[in-house]
Amino acid sequence: MTTRIRTRWALLALPVLLAAPGCASTDPPPPPEVRAGRPARGAELIAQYGCGSCHTIPGIDQANGLVGPPLNRFGARSYIAGELPNNGDNLRHWIANPQSVEPGTAMPDLGVSPIDAQDIAAYLFTLD
Repeated sequence: MTTRIRTRWALLALPVLLAAPGCASTDPPPPPEVRAGRPARGAELIAQYGCGSCHTIPGIDQANGLVGPPLNRFGARSYIAGELPNNGDNLRHWIANPQSVEPGTAMPDLGVSPIDAQDIAAYLFTLD
């Protein structure tokens, strides 16, 4: 194959390669537990929803609450609230509707939307 043909193929392939997930973004990829989540947005949402008033959460400014458990190394934990195996689907469910998992839990229902729960979960799974 000549240099000219190789160059042409490389130029044709470039848009496809740049469109591949993760290539166009400077953000690190989300953890495998929440592939569609955006961890950076999740960190912002954790601050907006006030999660740090109850939890200590690494990487979140002023998240030093003592009501709920600290969320350090969350991605390495086996269970969520001692009730659910720790995986992306269960964590999104817990964040969006904790009372349905454990009625009477101190964790309030904050009205977290499914997309917000996905991004918050993506951030929490980076804490391992």
